[in-house]
Amino acid sequence: MAAPRATVATNEVDLINFLHKLCVFALLLGMMAATFAANVPSPATHGMVVSQSDIASHIGVDVLIEGGSAVDAAVATAFALAVTHPSAGNIGGGGFLIYRPANGEPIAYDFREVAPTGSHPEMWLVDGEYRFQRHHMSHMAVGVPGTVRGLHLAWQDAGKLPWKRLLEPAIELAEEGFTIGHGLARSLQRGLRRMRAYPASVSQFSKNGEPYEAGEVLKQSDLAASLIRIAEHGSDGFYKGRTAELIVAEMQANGGLITMDDLAGYEAKKRSPIVGSYRGYKVISMPPPSSGGIALVEMLNILEGYDLKEEGFGSANTLHRMTEAMRRAYADRALYIGDPEFNEGLPVTELISKTYGNKLRATIRLDAASKSSPDTFTWPAESAETTHFSVIDAQRNAVALTYTLEWGFGSGIVVPGAGFLLNNEMGDFNAGPGLTNPNGLIGTRANLAEPGKRMLSSMSPTIVAKDGKVLMVTGSPGGRTIINTVMQTILNVVDHGMNAQAAVDAGRIHHQWLPDTLYYEKHGFSPDSLRLMRKLGHQLEERQRQGAAEVIVVGEGNMLQGGLDGRVLDGGVAGY
Repeated sequence: MAAPRATVATNEVDLINFLHKLCVFALLLGMMAATFAANVPSPATHGMVVSQSDIASHIGVDVLIEGGSAVDAAVATAFALAVTHPSAGNIGGGGFLIYRPANGEPIAYDFREVAPTGSHPEMWLVDGEYRFQRHHMSHMAVGVPGTVRGLHLAWQDAGKLPWKRLLEPAIELAEEGFTIGHGLARSLQRGLRRMRAYPASVSQFSKNGEPYEAGEVLKQSDLAASLIRIAEHGSDGFYKGRTAELIVAEMQANGGLITMDDLAGYEAKKRSPIVGSYRGYKVISMPPPSSGGIALVEMLNILEGYDLKEEGFGSANTLHRMTEAMRRAYADRALYIGDPEFNEGLPVTELISKTYGNKLRATIRLDAASKSSPDTFTWPAESAETTHFSVIDAQRNAVALTYTLEWGFGSGIVVPGAGFLLNNEMGDFNAGPGLTNPNGLIGTRANLAEPGKRMLSSMSPTIVAKDGKVLMVTGSPGGRTIINTVMQTILNVVDHGMNAQAAVDAGRIHHQWLPDTLYYEKHGFSPDSLRLMRKLGHQLEERQRQGAAEVIVVGEGNMLQGGLDGRVLDGGVAGY
């Protein structure tokens, strides 16, 4: 039996629908303006890279033009971002890569950081009390980095050009410097406040303690030396030898836990992706320890039972259904998902099944909001600084890659003599056993810290295919908002018929179970839709922006459309 529809007077509905259409028209005009402002190039015929650095995007496309594969372009783009986008681009962090070859099975590369030797579930407690500083802002918060090992593994499997060739542009950018854009200048100014405690960080990212201005040149000679070692020795140039020694020296001097054995023993993993379907489209995303793929497919399974196209983008009916799907998926995320090697019997098959989606949909009332509570997972927080980029090559091989340092600039700690920032990813482990509370602190067992364990993530690099061919590559930064941002880019293309740029520009919402709050982007939705959402019982809170999706859509005539997110500066679409 279908759930009851929202009970709002017919004349009010008609009026609201009319006003809503006017608002959507205005929003679409705003999207068009944002598209022109972003100076997005015309669709490309052969290959494309979309990232949060215009410099890095063009480096990636140069690799494609030279005959490199999508993975080659991804490797070159990732190392370039480590130079030009230091708040999230990295060699001192970790992430995930989804590769879908034009022919063959897709594969997921997991290069998430791991907990070092000495980690344990109660390591964030002092005399039984949780300590935020220790969890997020200390050398103990640094996980064993995975980026370099993961990129090298993907290149070994699917690269065509020499490894050294892919690092050359990043080395040159670090040695010779590059011109700072307005986005990076603002980012460095904010980040410098937290770096003040670390002399090597201040030295690298400021002019004797003064922030850089847009138009000035940033050189990073120590980083260049680290990149040269990686170019010459592969991933061992990071996990062994001089670079590893510099990392461990910094750990030992400041109470960190990473050892030489931790670094030498780090392994990137090849995993089977999460694969689901939505209205006949194949959705390919990350498996655990990322929660992204499971939560994404779970939400899409719930929403597949509603006619979102008919309800319309941004309508209260659409927003309500999306919110309730988010609420349920994020509760399951907290209860079940963690590193699969430390959690036997994760119910992955059940969580992504259509049957389970139908079951959850049946619990949704269309005339009232559900309530979230830490006391029950049945139905009567993570940093926003990550970066994503998307790649498609001439053969239509596709890469979606999301990686991070956790917070903007990670721990804020530059390794002296090595020139790169360390992550603070240990902050993605749960706070401690049983510490779940209404404010969003989670203490469930699946994601407590243990040696060698990978912390739960929301990173959701995703590829969508139709009739055996790639249709869309999508992903975003944004901490726990990532999964919802990625889902909304897919809904915008599949249900609402938007092109790549419009799908990226459209307003976004986020609900993560706890706290029981629906966040929405300022100016993203009509006041009438928001009023009706409050009437249904949702607790709403405005935010300036959510995420920075970088999207490629294969449109008519096999043309590549780039969707560049104007919520952040300095990004770029490059195609040929």
